[in-house]
Amino acid sequence: MMHTVAAVQMISSPSVADNLATARRLVAQAAAAGAQLVVLPEYWAIMGQQETDKLAHAEQPGSGPIQDGMAQMARQHGIWLIGGTLPLISGEEGKVLNTTLVYDPQGEPAGRYDKIHLFGFTRGTESYNESRTIVPGAQVRAIETPFGRVGLSICYDLRFPELYRAMGDCALIVVPAAFTHTTGSAHWEVLLRARAIENQCYVLASAQGGLHPNGRRTWGHSMLIDPWGEVKAVLPEGEGVVSGEIDLVFLAGVRESLPALAHRTM
Repeated sequence: MMHTVAAVQMISSPSVADNLATARRLVAQAAAAGAQLVVLPEYWAIMGQQETDKLAHAEQPGSGPIQDGMAQMARQHGIWLIGGTLPLISGEEGKVLNTTLVYDPQGEPAGRYDKIHLFGFTRGTESYNESRTIVPGAQVRAIETPFGRVGLSICYDLRFPELYRAMGDCALIVVPAAFTHTTGSAHWEVLLRARAIENQCYVLASAQGGLHPNGRRTWGHSMLIDPWGEVKAVLPEGEGVVSGEIDLVFLAGVRESLPALAHRTM
């Protein structure tokens, strides 16, 4: 009942080719260490100089170098690969979908989630507004795997606990992210641990972690948290891999000793 999972941490650049090469290297490292499921961070494939740079790399669902690269990695290593986010073509001119794609160990598509909550933050000279270039998703998504249901979420979603309740009974929730250094240092770990505690499941967060060529600084701290809210592994900054085990017996024990989910009245 033990399954090894891993989160890849990157410092993505404007170069899709360079980011693909980095992802291949780190996914191979995770798989070599026994990971059966690997998560890439948000914006892993491109972190452009401008917010609009990703428009030129938006792919049609099912076709493109980023999707082909993810399918190949999953198939080569025989893993479940949750591909952080990539830009997919949307129905609105000048905007893309910020999408998580899942591939099974055969390299076949196994799930998709379009980011619902779009980040907006302004303090002094620091300002972000994803809605300028991204169309929000509309559907909550989870996938079924041999180690239980896996809930899909992205970065800013972490601040909306109702999204996670709507996923149903998950063994694992994944959070590919690119939290800024400012908001991450204040809220990242406490929000992740809260989602693990209240849903009594594992949380695996895969982050961007460093100073990017476009000047943005991301918080990093990719981590695995157990259903009791304990941080089992963490990588503060820089490229690398965080891995650990999902213990379904431990998960069941937490829910049996503290049946909070069963005690819900609304």
